[in-house]
Amino acid sequence: MDQPAYRPDPAFPAPPAPDETALRLGRLARLRQEMARYGYPAVVLTDPHNVRYASGARNMTPFLLRNPARYLFVPLEGPVTLFEFEGCEHLEAGNPAIDEIRVATTVSYVARAELLEAAAARWAAEIAELMSERCPGESRLGVERIDPLAVHLLRRKGYQILDAQKPVERARAVKTPEELVCIRRSLACVMSGEAKLRDAIRPGLSEQQLWSVLHREVIAGGADYVETRLLTSGPRTNPWFQETGERILQAGELVAHDTDVVGPHGYYADFSRTFLVGDGPASDDQRRLYGTAFEQLHHNLGLIAPGKSFREITEAAWTIPERYYARRYYLLMHGNGPTGEYPYLVQDADYDSGANYDGVVVPNMTLSVESFIGDEAGGEGVKLEQQVLVTETGIELLSPFPFEERLLGREV
Repeated sequence: MDQPAYRPDPAFPAPPAPDETALRLGRLARLRQEMARYGYPAVVLTDPHNVRYASGARNMTPFLLRNPARYLFVPLEGPVTLFEFEGCEHLEAGNPAIDEIRVATTVSYVARAELLEAAAARWAAEIAELMSERCPGESRLGVERIDPLAVHLLRRKGYQILDAQKPVERARAVKTPEELVCIRRSLACVMSGEAKLRDAIRPGLSEQQLWSVLHREVIAGGADYVETRLLTSGPRTNPWFQETGERILQAGELVAHDTDVVGPHGYYADFSRTFLVGDGPASDDQRRLYGTAFEQLHHNLGLIAPGKSFREITEAAWTIPERYYARRYYLLMHGNGPTGEYPYLVQDADYDSGANYDGVVVPNMTLSVESFIGDEAGGEGVKLEQQVLVTETGIELLSPFPFEERLLGREV
């Protein structure tokens, strides 16, 4: 049977597509700005999201998350070289952010087995050659995840290896105008998919069947993939982080869902909603849980403003009642862009645990604000989350997907 054509929900319109050249060159300029700030003459990027951020080049993202078979050399000045997966060199012809394309040397046991040492030596020699040509006299080099032997061989050649993630994360944290267009388009696609998911909820459906509705809609709308399996029902909603399974939905119970979609243009759409199965009223306990999560979420949203420190926000955050504390969400909020990213803001009680760092909220950061409310004694739980843009004066809501009136006690 033919599938119906993809039609986005008219309630969530997307802006026109961005200028791709401006998008790619703008992100490359942001990266180089942060490289200069932290003293990085060059970086080698292997994370496919960061390769795409710096160059706009996408190819087999989930595969390359576990296979270091494609990477990008970005000097502070001069030509950018993409080392592309063999046989794919044609994919980025004409890309304005890439000056040269070479075939990548894969450095992994899976691909090279007993030839791994020779592959690592070849990889290190290629990178050292580029450093000599494009960063003469420089010894500092940022590198993302790669086989330890390859890094060891670069060190033997006299290079000081730095973590390339630092300048990349700081660059990604502040969005260009074209990136904001991409983010709004991604959210529109995923909110349209979430509407289809909400409308498909009915008793007798499995969690996985329901979750598949979102997949079809967002992939048809141009998304890349769904990063997590966070859709659960009934008693599986508490504690959080249980994965979607075969459980059958029952009338009168909750369904909690976190989108976590790498959407169109490779930008993260990350908001959460909790729904009620069937046409009946919510229970008093369900309304209490939902109302508590709603209160936490909106209190913490109200704390975000440009110029505020992470510590200030943490200290002023909503106080979690004792009965919900053990199963609290581990973050107050986090950055997002091509995926979840810097910064992470932790709960106040966790600030001195070693998981914290300070910083400052600045305009054009995009943040997701988290809430999970579930009783340590058991029962159902509620997951809510909103995605926002930090503006010059406050925040702009990017995920205006409706909340559930029955769970807020607002039945007509």
